[in-house]
Amino acid sequence: MSTVYDCNNEASRAAGLNAARGALKAGRLVVVPTDTVYGIAADAFDSDAVTALLRAKGRGRDMPVPVLVGSWTTIDGLVASVRPEARELIRAFWPGGLSLVVHQAPSLAWDLGDTRGTVMLRMPLHPVILELLREVGPLAVSSANVSGRPAATNVTEAREQLGASASVYLDGGPAEHGVASTIVDLTGDRPRILREGAVTAEALAKVLGDDPERLRSGGE
Repeated sequence: MSTVYDCNNEASRAAGLNAARGALKAGRLVVVPTDTVYGIAADAFDSDAVTALLRAKGRGRDMPVPVLVGSWTTIDGLVASVRPEARELIRAFWPGGLSLVVHQAPSLAWDLGDTRGTVMLRMPLHPVILELLREVGPLAVSSANVSGRPAATNVTEAREQLGASASVYLDGGPAEHGVASTIVDLTGDRPRILREGAVTAEALAKVLGDDPERLRSGGE
């Protein structure tokens, strides 16, 4: 049985965040609003919960789960080293619709799928998920949809697809962008765009002093 909480109502928002905290600590899944699309979340350090998240979406371990963080500084404890390009992109686009693929810290005790030593990180620009992240820490979050179907841009679409897989649904209204985040891979010699979404290649290139087409192609 799942419950929907209207986070535009102060009392319901407080109750929803409390329910979400409890669910996550108990290893259950929670649907959350973000600035891009709705997400389905699990405690990033609970491997059973992450496995349940992949199962709810109908995805395998070959498509590992990204991690959302609640502050810029959180990244320092999650990655092996933060290169200058990452700092520049974080300053320019976090919180917001940019996800960064980086080498994770070897000491991290989590299992997000077959990551090959990398992790995809993002700090979202939405007050509800930011408050939850700052209270419970990093969350493994993937788009709130069954694999192969469109990502949910509101809580109704999320619930239609995921149903009782999530025990708590936080309704923060329609997603602002309605389009997935842009993904930039920072694990190679030069940054490259894996998926262009909420942040354009032109905006990235301006910050990095690079060429948009080279970022898209990954070429030299």
